[in-house]
Amino acid sequence: MTRTIRHTFYKILLPMLVTIAAPVTAEQPLLIDRIIAVVGEDVVMLSELRLEATKLQKRLGQRGVSPMPSTAAIQKRAFDTLVMNKLQLAEASRLGIEADEETVTRALAAIAQNNQISVAELRNTLEAEGMDFEAFRQSMRDEIVVRRLRNREVTNRIQVTKSEIDSYLERSGGADGRVAVRLFYIQIASPDGASPEQREQARLQAADIVDRLNKGEDFRTLAQQLSSDQSGLQGGDLGWIEVNSIPPLFQPHVAKMQKGEVRGPIAAGRGFHILQLEDVKTGATKIVRQTHARHILIRTNEVTSDEDARLRLDQLRDRILNGDDFETLARSNSDDQASAIKGGDLGWSSPGNLVPLFEEQMDLLAIDEVSRPFETQFGWHIVQVLGRRDYDATDETLRDQARKAVRDEKAKEALENYLRRLRDEAYIELRLEDTG
Repeated sequence: MTRTIRHTFYKILLPMLVTIAAPVTAEQPLLIDRIIAVVGEDVVMLSELRLEATKLQKRLGQRGVSPMPSTAAIQKRAFDTLVMNKLQLAEASRLGIEADEETVTRALAAIAQNNQISVAELRNTLEAEGMDFEAFRQSMRDEIVVRRLRNREVTNRIQVTKSEIDSYLERSGGADGRVAVRLFYIQIASPDGASPEQREQARLQAADIVDRLNKGEDFRTLAQQLSSDQSGLQGGDLGWIEVNSIPPLFQPHVAKMQKGEVRGPIAAGRGFHILQLEDVKTGATKIVRQTHARHILIRTNEVTSDEDARLRLDQLRDRILNGDDFETLARSNSDDQASAIKGGDLGWSSPGNLVPLFEEQMDLLAIDEVSRPFETQFGWHIVQVLGRRDYDATDETLRDQARKAVRDEKAKEALENYLRRLRDEAYIELRLEDTG
């Protein structure tokens, strides 16, 4: 079935949104909720736009963004977010991608744990802030579904070769002991299928911005006003980035930049890019404390309860303490098939390689000590520490960072193309009439 393509709605959107979605004041009558856009078989409600804009403004405030973007910019970004979210959820539904109740419950528990409160306290906190808990739960479900869609259709298809990593490291800007940089960024995008005249217009705009920056204008202000990238709302601040995690597009330029320098316009992809090197950090060799451990995992299910798993591991632990071979017991009892065939051996792990709860228990153990049963999101474990060592992870860390940087850059471009295709193939109709 052919779907109508609407390309012009963004052009007329901005001034209208500022009018219809402005916060209601005591002097204004309360507007009745209504449909402001049709997105495929879904709709965008006025109340949704206001809520999304309020959430976005709150997040920017929490990040300390200053100056705060204009109401118009916040409203447009909120609308874009709603539209793309609905398109992705519709595509996920078409592909049969879902989030089960157990996954959503675990996600809520993780949020509560990160805030050092219980789920009940999380519910009370949300309701005290005026947010319905079930609506929050549904938003979590939607986030999980969208993440699974992106992983399936984009991220999991990205491949990074050894030669790409080698090439990245050859261009590395790690000279002078730099280990991290703080970057500010402006993107001036040219339209899809831009003509040579349109691309030249974008280049001239970017060149003008560089000239204004070199004459002393504030980078943050210009980023908020002019940048096409989502970082523009926070003044173009990309934060601290490890040298070998700099996006490949920027890496050879940043390598030669001095603190405070502006570089651009850089022509690439769909437009032109401008960078400012705000600050640098220096460091030395990266030594990490590694742990060699092995474990036995018992998963819970309809047949095996938490108590059953714990008691079974208590019995296995007693047998090990009384002389039975850990390796043999792991092979015949552990539900972690990948390590079970190696006698439960997890090899040497650096901090952050294993889940936090597992690392926390492992780090409490002396060499050869066997832990009491404990639970993680994977099930119940006992773990034995076989050794510890200080390890020079500099080279491995550099390659891991380079691999991640290349992968992230390729994934970002692939995701942008994927989302653009969803948008271009979608039926999107604005209903901004009778806005008074």
